[in-house]
Amino acid sequence: MNAVFLAIVLIALAAAGWRQLLWQGPPAGQADAALASPMEQLSAGMVASATGAVELAIGLVGVMALFLGLMKVAEQGGMLVIIAKLIRPLMVRLFPQVPANHPAMGAMILNMSANALGLGNAATPFGIRAMQALDALNPRPGTATNAMAMFLAINTSGITLLPAKVIAIRASAGSMDPAGILPTTLFATITSTVAAVAAVLLLQRYFPVGQSTAQELALPRPWVEPFMAPDGAASPNAEAGEGGEAYPLWVSVTALACLVLAVPATIWWGRTISPWIVPLMMAGFLLFGWWRGVRVYEAFVEGAKDGFDVALRILPYLVAILVAVGMLRSSGALDVIVGALAMFTAPLGLPAEALPMALLRPLSGSGAYGVMSAILTDPAIGPDSYVGYLVSTIMGSSETTFYVLAVYFGAVQVRRIRHTLIAALIADVVAVIASVAICRYLFAT
Repeated sequence: MNAVFLAIVLIALAAAGWRQLLWQGPPAGQADAALASPMEQLSAGMVASATGAVELAIGLVGVMALFLGLMKVAEQGGMLVIIAKLIRPLMVRLFPQVPANHPAMGAMILNMSANALGLGNAATPFGIRAMQALDALNPRPGTATNAMAMFLAINTSGITLLPAKVIAIRASAGSMDPAGILPTTLFATITSTVAAVAAVLLLQRYFPVGQSTAQELALPRPWVEPFMAPDGAASPNAEAGEGGEAYPLWVSVTALACLVLAVPATIWWGRTISPWIVPLMMAGFLLFGWWRGVRVYEAFVEGAKDGFDVALRILPYLVAILVAVGMLRSSGALDVIVGALAMFTAPLGLPAEALPMALLRPLSGSGAYGVMSAILTDPAIGPDSYVGYLVSTIMGSSETTFYVLAVYFGAVQVRRIRHTLIAALIADVVAVIASVAICRYLFAT
């Protein structure tokens, strides 16, 4: 992100500087602001972008507090555990190397459930715990196992049922239909997840784990000790049961079938049902929490405090990226780049305005949020345009791949990641293609 940020600023400065050298000054007797020198326009654009970033963050505080408050009610009501029980039969087939009652299974399920509900950072502790438990089953320390590769590929492409943060940003940007990305996000994430699973299964045979060496086996791994039996073997029962016992198979199959059927339903009737989603979601989550014995008011307030903190934490990132993008736009460099790329990408349904989002998303989550915010708040684009829906869908249906791999593999000192990165990037590309396809079908005019 450092290189991206610096490159944008230098390109904008170079473009404005070149135009300044060629500038002949305003016509005699005219001093219109639109006729200011290129460097003056650049300076004004920087100040305006910084001010707009602060205004956007302030507007985001309330919306973020609302959605994270609802998420806290759902979390305390045990919605994660319910989802965990529903998908356990599928998990034991995706991870045949992991015993069904091993703690890694429960941690992976909770991580995926948290990601599906858009809980963001709440999923990270479950993911790190899953990697540590999986490492207890690792025959070659320092090398990713097939289960680790599958888990992280799914993690970076996991199905998102509720992209709460993206909906919040769309609402703060003035969208008339902030939840309209739910059907497009669901379609794109299901498609990318299928691609991730297929890529892992295909590639793992070409990237064997190999034989461990005495030096590798001697590596200190204190994080696996809670998951080991007294004889040093991996204990399948250690701290098991995060997801509880699974529901009967027919219940899980029915739930997965309903999820699959929801895709065409949301595509066909998405515009009709989307205005109902946010009000019904608030009422439904509160009723669910009340039914489960949660003190919904206190839980909501606790989550809302987290939303306030999140909105403030992203303010510096918004200022940085929006100022950089504003410089790029004010300097005229963005117009040149868009014009050069549009002839190739526009016929494919990926406008050049959306390209930075597609390229930056795997690298930097905060940077991608900043680019999306800049696009959604641009008066020439807006959140309810085709480009607005497209960048929102890409944001909601993909993950910060390099960050996830660095954090999760770093937690267990894995340096040889085998085919994990390739599979994750394939999923990212498929997510962009699927986003373009579904947004063109629903929103292109």
